[in-house]
Amino acid sequence: MANRRLVALLAAAGAIVAFGVYGLACAPGAAVVGRPEAGPSEAQEEEPESAATVARTPSPSPSPTPTLGAREVAAAYFAAWQVGDLAAMAGMVTDAPGDFVERHRRFDADLRVRSLLITPGALRENGPDSAEMPFEGVREVDGLGRWPFSSVLRLGRRTGAWKVVWAPETMHPSLAGGGGLKIVETPVRRPATLTMEGTPFPRDSRAGDYVTGLDGMAVDLALEEEPSGKVLLQSPAPTPATRRTTISQPVQAAAARALDGLARRAAIVAVDVGSREVRAVADTLGGKGAFNGLYPPGSTFKTVTAAALLRTGLTADSPVACPATYTLPNGRTFTNADATDHGTVSLAAAFALSCNTTFAQQAYERLQGDLLRAEAAGRFGFRVKPGLSSCRIAPAPDADALGADAIGQNSVQASPLCMAEVAAAVASGVWRPASMGEPGGEAAPEVPLDEGMVAGLRAMMRAVVTEGTAARVGLPPGTAGKTGTAEVAGQQSHGWFIGYRGTLAFAVFVQNGGSGASSAAPIAAKFLKAL
Repeated sequence: MANRRLVALLAAAGAIVAFGVYGLACAPGAAVVGRPEAGPSEAQEEEPESAATVARTPSPSPSPTPTLGAREVAAAYFAAWQVGDLAAMAGMVTDAPGDFVERHRRFDADLRVRSLLITPGALRENGPDSAEMPFEGVREVDGLGRWPFSSVLRLGRRTGAWKVVWAPETMHPSLAGGGGLKIVETPVRRPATLTMEGTPFPRDSRAGDYVTGLDGMAVDLALEEEPSGKVLLQSPAPTPATRRTTISQPVQAAAARALDGLARRAAIVAVDVGSREVRAVADTLGGKGAFNGLYPPGSTFKTVTAAALLRTGLTADSPVACPATYTLPNGRTFTNADATDHGTVSLAAAFALSCNTTFAQQAYERLQGDLLRAEAAGRFGFRVKPGLSSCRIAPAPDADALGADAIGQNSVQASPLCMAEVAAAVASGVWRPASMGEPGGEAAPEVPLDEGMVAGLRAMMRAVVTEGTAARVGLPPGTAGKTGTAEVAGQQSHGWFIGYRGTLAFAVFVQNGGSGASSAAPIAAKFLKAL
């Protein structure tokens, strides 16, 4: 297992040397670490768009481990850091402290770090047995935003092999010499924010993490250095009194009431199809999970995969196979959750039935060579970008990873707002980032989508509601959407439903809720019927 891990890190390191540390998303020359949230462990629940049951053919014995130079060790260390493989990082450190892994975990938890972006500098050789690689980092801190820093990764040759010479300041320079960092919360009284209609937010709106002062109080955050007390990062300046947001009072009320009585943590996000302004955000996930949480989207991501397939020449009516199981050549076996062989069906029917086997096979046959990641990143926002939402996808190193990505597992992660943006793109024919009327600031450019592709996606999403996995949950007429069930190791699946109706596009996410058809889609129906 250790050899396999090292081989994987070597492969990642090679990609980093060629393209920059961040090969797992779309920003050249950078590496991103996101830490998806996890919930309590529960039993798995079946549902057609649940991620595939996997079987792997025996792998050949790994080749002998090569001797790495300082540059390769640095790249491998960054590669392990970018995927949160703390054990692998510790294995590359000479004389690693016993609490190495716990220090990293505690640092991220205490400082509310959501993601890390690293850009490496040039390797400096200080002699035959010593080198260092400076790097720039940007951490994303919940409630505070971007936190840039500079540090140096030091390396030394030990018994003929290059190792990382780690110190606390590798994580952040403020930790040098026993220094520390902390988040300070200060309660303050602020006037309430109003809805776009100029009215107060509805009672128990579940939007308190996104707009200030709904109860007359707010919390200012500051990230401080210890023991100096120097403030490195502060909450944004308070908004003016009685500032209006883009939130619509009736839409927010419908979203909040749709979550009433729900035992699971969940979120609903709704955006205006035309303007892409956020009209509602009801969130019980915590930590602004509806906007910046990273969760596997499961079969809702088949909307993006279908878009990529349509661009290869398929149409919604193209015949495709939907067998009960499909095995990639010399690779994984994908299985539909209901274990049903649907035979040959149209692509629209395979989408409506959420055939894992169809999308794994079609991705293998049509979307190799980074076509799926390019579609997701270039046309649907799955990349590092300015804006409110978070989502990402890594280049697939092999066919197994590509097949899993195609059904919204493996490297694919998204926030509910990101998936609402996907639904809005299908409804309008243009991808555009959502906003809450923020003044100034850089915005990601909009991306027009191909008319034929959009027409095909709309037909597929309508079929999901009229004859597919969401046909029996009571969604009102005119709704188009996609269910999703995303597997989480050792826990019950997350439930998803994304879609659009009239002028609104939306996403419903239920953490560890089981199948999307049984957990998220009924909440969407309750929300839409209340409008």
